[in-house]
Amino acid sequence: MKSQKKHPVPRRVAVTGIGVVAPNGIGADAYCDALRDGVSGVADITLFNAESLECRVAAEVKNFHCEEFLSRREARRVGRAVPLVLAASQEALSRAGICWQRLSVEEKQSWGVVIGSGGGTPDFTEEQYRLYFSDQLQRVSAYNVSSSTPGSLSSEISLCFDFRGPSHLVSTGCTSSTDALGYAFNMIRFGLAEQLVSGGVDATITPGIMKGFCVMRVVSASRNDEPARASRPFDRTRDGFVLGEGAWVLILEERERALARGAKIYGEILGYGSTCDAYHRVRLDPSGEEPARAMTLAMEDAGVAKDEVGYLALHGTSTLLNDRIETLAMKLCFGRRAYEIPMSSVKSMIGHPQGASGAAGVTAAILAMNHGFLPPTINYSESDPECDLDYIPNRSICRDVDVALCNCIGFGSKNSALVVARAEAL
Repeated sequence: MKSQKKHPVPRRVAVTGIGVVAPNGIGADAYCDALRDGVSGVADITLFNAESLECRVAAEVKNFHCEEFLSRREARRVGRAVPLVLAASQEALSRAGICWQRLSVEEKQSWGVVIGSGGGTPDFTEEQYRLYFSDQLQRVSAYNVSSSTPGSLSSEISLCFDFRGPSHLVSTGCTSSTDALGYAFNMIRFGLAEQLVSGGVDATITPGIMKGFCVMRVVSASRNDEPARASRPFDRTRDGFVLGEGAWVLILEERERALARGAKIYGEILGYGSTCDAYHRVRLDPSGEEPARAMTLAMEDAGVAKDEVGYLALHGTSTLLNDRIETLAMKLCFGRRAYEIPMSSVKSMIGHPQGASGAAGVTAAILAMNHGFLPPTINYSESDPECDLDYIPNRSICRDVDVALCNCIGFGSKNSALVVARAEAL
């Protein structure tokens, strides 16, 4: 008689540190304040000359000094995403009370990295191609291959903090950081890891990427003269997303271990769900069924009933198709209650940071729940009959919420969702 396979008992997963480098605020406190106040980080593109592009606005991270995290020599060997994610990781570790410089080798072996990124380091790659095709071969970097590999992002974090545990990069398009957090959550929950640096980063505001999105006609091209109003999710006049960038990093730990060392707990990840429409490379299945199923799976995984969810962090890109189908998915998932749950898209303030989107939304939800408010969807002026839910228009609201669901939708018909909770509620 065959013995039954024993499955590990799931463990609780706490968020003990938060780090942010966002277009509307550098640092978790600044990001939280900007979300509460509805501050936009969208402005004219300054990273390159965008005069020839149809869309000339983006949500860049301004006033960021990479030399605080990398020497000038090292900065030339990597893409822009690297110092962004190192800065966010350093803040997250500091907030978690982790003095990485003093960790023993054994302690470093318990720390791992699971980061999500949709684009990797396209700025570095594009520059290397420019040098090559302009016959400046002598200037091509010896790090051309290694730094152009998306997996280098997780490696750079491991190298910076000397963490010896698993070092993984998840790249599933716009759902990358949601999936990274989901994988990290499951690794800790089922005893495959103890402490992980997880979240997302993307820095894809480059000539090549911007031109590609312009050709696809998915970026806003009508508000170059009023950048801060360009990203307008769910508004009837929306005409495309605004490309963003940034890094959002969380420290995840097994809850009892975190409590034993006296860590502050910002919240918990309770459940994760993921599906695929299997429909099209870039378009969403108009039925909205699979995003709804991903959210349902996340709630079932969390053991949370639909009437317990008090806030929905939406993907909300500000494109005609995405916003309409995501609204439909909410109705399919929650039924009539979809009209009662406050929900919003922080992309109205930070643009669309591609693979870092999910982490940006999860971080926003956790910070907001800790501070008793829900972030708004700014630039909402004209209602769309097909987008008729409560998107928290223009101003944040004071609200105590215990459980939030964070939704993410990506190219390749991918859908992922996470359920998170305020620490004091559990």
